[in-house]
Amino acid sequence: MLYAKVAVEAANYTFDKKFDYIIPTELEEQAKEGCRVTVPFGIGNRKCLGLIFEITDFSEGKKLKKILSVLDDEPLLNSEMLSLADFIKDRTFCTFYEAAKVMLPTGINHKMVFSYAADPEADPKKAEALDGAEKEFYECIKKKSVFVRPETVFNSLKMKVDPSIPERLAKKGLLLVSSDAIRNIGDVTVKMIRLLPEYEKLKLTKKQKEMADILNDLGVASVRELCYFTGLTPAVAGGLVKVGAAEFFDKQVINLPDYSDVKPELKAINLSDEQKKAYDGLTKLAMQDSAAAALLYGVTGSGKTSVYMSVIDKAVECGKSVIVMVPEIGLTPQTLELFCHRYGRNVAVFHSALSLRERLDEWKRVKNGDAKIVIGTRSAVFAPLENIGLIIVDEEQEHTYKSEQTPRYDAIDVAKFRAVQNKALLVLASATPSVESFAAANSGKYHLFTLKNRFGGAVLPKVLTVDMRSEEKAEGCREISKPLFEALKQNVENGRQSILLINRRGFNTFAACNSCGEVITCPNCSISMTYHAANDRLMCHYCGHSVPFTGICPECGENAVRYSGFGTQKIEDELAKLLPEARIIRMDTDSTSGKNSHEKLLNSFANGEYDIMIGTQMVAKGLNFPNVTLVGVVSVDQQLNNDDFRSLEKTFSLLTQVVGRSGRGALEGTAIVQTLTPENNIIRLAARQDYEAFYNTEIKLRKALVYPPYCDICVLGFTGENEIQVKNSAKHTLELIRNLIDEKYKSEKIIALAPIPARVAKISGKFRYRLIIKCKNSRNFRNMISEILIGTGSDPIYKNVTVYADINPDSTI
Repeated sequence: MLYAKVAVEAANYTFDKKFDYIIPTELEEQAKEGCRVTVPFGIGNRKCLGLIFEITDFSEGKKLKKILSVLDDEPLLNSEMLSLADFIKDRTFCTFYEAAKVMLPTGINHKMVFSYAADPEADPKKAEALDGAEKEFYECIKKKSVFVRPETVFNSLKMKVDPSIPERLAKKGLLLVSSDAIRNIGDVTVKMIRLLPEYEKLKLTKKQKEMADILNDLGVASVRELCYFTGLTPAVAGGLVKVGAAEFFDKQVINLPDYSDVKPELKAINLSDEQKKAYDGLTKLAMQDSAAAALLYGVTGSGKTSVYMSVIDKAVECGKSVIVMVPEIGLTPQTLELFCHRYGRNVAVFHSALSLRERLDEWKRVKNGDAKIVIGTRSAVFAPLENIGLIIVDEEQEHTYKSEQTPRYDAIDVAKFRAVQNKALLVLASATPSVESFAAANSGKYHLFTLKNRFGGAVLPKVLTVDMRSEEKAEGCREISKPLFEALKQNVENGRQSILLINRRGFNTFAACNSCGEVITCPNCSISMTYHAANDRLMCHYCGHSVPFTGICPECGENAVRYSGFGTQKIEDELAKLLPEARIIRMDTDSTSGKNSHEKLLNSFANGEYDIMIGTQMVAKGLNFPNVTLVGVVSVDQQLNNDDFRSLEKTFSLLTQVVGRSGRGALEGTAIVQTLTPENNIIRLAARQDYEAFYNTEIKLRKALVYPPYCDICVLGFTGENEIQVKNSAKHTLELIRNLIDEKYKSEKIIALAPIPARVAKISGKFRYRLIIKCKNSRNFRNMISEILIGTGSDPIYKNVTVYADINPDSTI
């Protein structure tokens, strides 16, 4: 007898493990490691989804249940990816099933769909005892003679969907339950036909014989194509199948993306001496038979992309596959264009802007070996590639590589794991590496390759700092200084392009009543509403709640609400008045929500259709526009003064990166930074593009205050609708940590800070507290955190409080 160790979707973290199931004899050939299954789970043997991690011929379990069905013809995850799931489970405190599911495209995932019917043998007295919504639901479903989905019943009754109602009725014995595993997106197939060996012995009609002769020449054909070539109808093909001369089968169709039609052209890449030195060193590491990690650090415009594309050429030449990660969807179109012109259909793209069908098709192309180079955002690290030789992480310092949802994985940690498994080279590239990465390079943990000069004779832009406390403003505009306005005007007149950074979207960012002082805040979140001129509404950027624009105070009723602050929409509006002749484009979350919107906006700007691009931080990184000779930073003071330990690093990186968008071609560039604190050291260092001076200052501060890289940070988060319960849960957990450190985990040296409310204390009606622990991310420490999560998750006192752990999050506030 064979047994399978199965990760079950319905398992909670508090009791999650790989559960043993018997593989029925009739499923032994289908059941493979990495395949999904349906299994009975729990006391009620409810049908649930699962995934096989291991098949053995031994189990210590007693009264084991049997697997009900196998959902996949071939394994979706190989042994490497199953090991990676174990790694993610251990590092992110999620379930085994969650760790495996994150690797798969959403379109291929299944969901359990439940249908209900009235039980004809139900006790009538139980039915008579029903009242309210339960009675309505039961009476409605009783009239139907088949199984129906609950949402169908709720819709006919015009009731709000409440899944607990049919579940309660089933437990009372009044309803029968049927369940099926339904895939989110089905495969696209075409109906094919082929002859069977014995067709020549059969008596066929004239038309059947004509079709069989054509099919004999073709071997295999789609029914549609066969009918087109013969002029016969599908009924003739059906007749061939009916008499046993042929058989139908479905062939899976994978739609190729639009960019796959590009004819590849492998032009030689010209490298400077400095670039060649970096290329030689990286290639040597990539060709060795062991894993390695390297940091490619170079000033903006130094040609890091050319270096790692040359290394990719070598890896592909040697039959290796490659992953290239970029931090923003907005960078993908430019990167994709470069790669498609070089490698054609050998490129696949992974990111969230693709439709479910597109993501599924790209995943299949990679899984089938039709594409060996994967480009994308964070999810690209899970590409089902074999024989990986090179993983590139561009702009490696960016926070978007860290997931903020379960499982809370860091794509760079996953990339390190895959590099080790495949004996591959991991290259982290940036003009402003994270402090942790640069420290690792200086200590010898990473190989370091440096590009100190811009490529092709281009020079770093001249940077001007404008003191907004004293500088004259542009006429009729408080947000744009006269020097910035004059520079923008001159650039437009000269036919040059400009980029403006304002790291806040919306029109006005603050609304308050002059009469009573009430700030207009979101009813679900502890954050002020932002005015958006595009839809004339006040919107919450956290939960999405919105209300129509008004000047009437909701608190006192006076028409005295004033709107202040500024975002991308307001800057766009005011610039249009100041420079009516300028063609202005805005790039932020609001303007890029549509399909392919990033690509369309960036292409139109690259083609010279616009003079000025205004945007949030998505315009600051990685973009290359040779005609941009002016960059303006409207304001950076708010980010500089955040109380997160990474705020200085993030501000320096943002300023350095956006300044680096200017003067990347033959023309010299200028950058103008508006600030209320021009004397700030971070602003001065960013203006000089002096990363190493910044690093030397920051690393001393981190050491003195014990922050990464001198420790790891673990944040325990607590959320719930009752603030007192949330706060008490956080306090109880701190006490639990003290007890565990004193008794069971004495070897762990930690610094635990008292729990405090998160910076935004309430989101979507739930209060949020955080407990910060400075620690070493060891297996023993993770065991302690796991024990805490299981303990608090099992405690009935705090059953309405959600507790999670996040190691080395992007932010601690």
